[in-house]
Amino acid sequence: MPVRQRSALIVLLLASTLTVMAGAAVMPVLELIRSDLDIDGVLAGFVITAHGVVIAAAGPLVGRLIDRYGVRRPLVAGLIVYGIGGSAGLITTDYPTLLASRVVLGLGAAVVFTGTTVALLSLYRGSERDRVMGWRSTATTIGGLVWPLLAGALGGVSWHGAFAVYFVGVPLGIAAIRFLPDDADRDGGAERAGGAVRLLRRYPSLLGWYGLMLLMGLAMYSTAVFLPTRLAGIGVHSPLLVSLFMVASSLVAAVSGLLYARIRGRAGLGALLRFSLACWTVGFVLLAVTGVYPLVLVAGAVFGLGNGLLLPVLTVLIGDTPSVHDRGTATSLSGTAMFVGQFASPLVFGPLIEATSVATGFAVAAVLCGAAFVVLAATPIRTPRNESDPESEVDGEPGSDAESESEPGSRPERAGRPG
Repeated sequence: MPVRQRSALIVLLLASTLTVMAGAAVMPVLELIRSDLDIDGVLAGFVITAHGVVIAAAGPLVGRLIDRYGVRRPLVAGLIVYGIGGSAGLITTDYPTLLASRVVLGLGAAVVFTGTTVALLSLYRGSERDRVMGWRSTATTIGGLVWPLLAGALGGVSWHGAFAVYFVGVPLGIAAIRFLPDDADRDGGAERAGGAVRLLRRYPSLLGWYGLMLLMGLAMYSTAVFLPTRLAGIGVHSPLLVSLFMVASSLVAAVSGLLYARIRGRAGLGALLRFSLACWTVGFVLLAVTGVYPLVLVAGAVFGLGNGLLLPVLTVLIGDTPSVHDRGTATSLSGTAMFVGQFASPLVFGPLIEATSVATGFAVAAVLCGAAFVVLAATPIRTPRNESDPESEVDGEPGSDAESESEPGSRPERAGRPG
């Protein structure tokens, strides 16, 4: 891989960690913020969730912007906005200003999420793309561990210090100017779906992939919110023991991301998709029925295995289903679906758990994941045709000669690079 392309890849992988960092970096100092600004728990929670709502709302507009102008310029701007908006917490002294800065952060994060995904899909093909998608999954997972640790260390001096980690977006934006290929010349006459609604009408299979992204946010975020309560119910109260669930999940996800290209060479996207849903189902069943802490760690590892494989699979399915000229819009809607699921998770599972128990809530999550697995098991999954991979896959089998999944009137498009 040429030096410039390797540098671009490093920038994109580092930038990919910023979306998961957006909320996670604040968690270690959230109680300090609540106490110092004299706000209740609900208002403090908005400091973590506000950016996700903005990503969900702004995503479709960001996608159309990237489809129209290319990746490089919006991504550079998004990284700088992310860095400035996120690090504004270093100097904010009141809640309204802090919340406004989180909205700005969300706008930058929306561009970063879509821009990095589109750039990686456009720059790489075939087995090289599989490796890069796996590396991205690993980078995102490691970022979800490292950034909160760094923010917590800086927040030990003052809660304002934790917000310094967000400034990394600015040097990454400058590096993107230097290393990302220029894609200013866009084919203005290229046929586009013309918006989210028309995109879904033209490529209805996207609805299924967005449904899985929604389920991913809905179900998996329930563990972050309600797992401590579940562990308290079986006599586990130590914060360290609670955190080991996430450590187990993250470590397995990171390893599976590194092995993704090798696994992908032996199994099709359909098989990996079903396997991931099976992992989710088993994980939630364990959380629902176990009264033994070691099985909780097993559940975390099972979740990590499923998540480490699912993200690159869904990224490719969503990015390659439409024309490359609609890839930005398609990718941005996946972010909308995932963050809507995260935001809705406490609203969906909270009343259910309040009326029953945490175990019942996890049992319902297991049923939802199991139902999704059954649907996928009964549905032939056709991998969209790729410009440099002329053989499509049907039902997850590599190398099938069957036709790729397409909608009436659609045709294979040549995928352009960001440069």
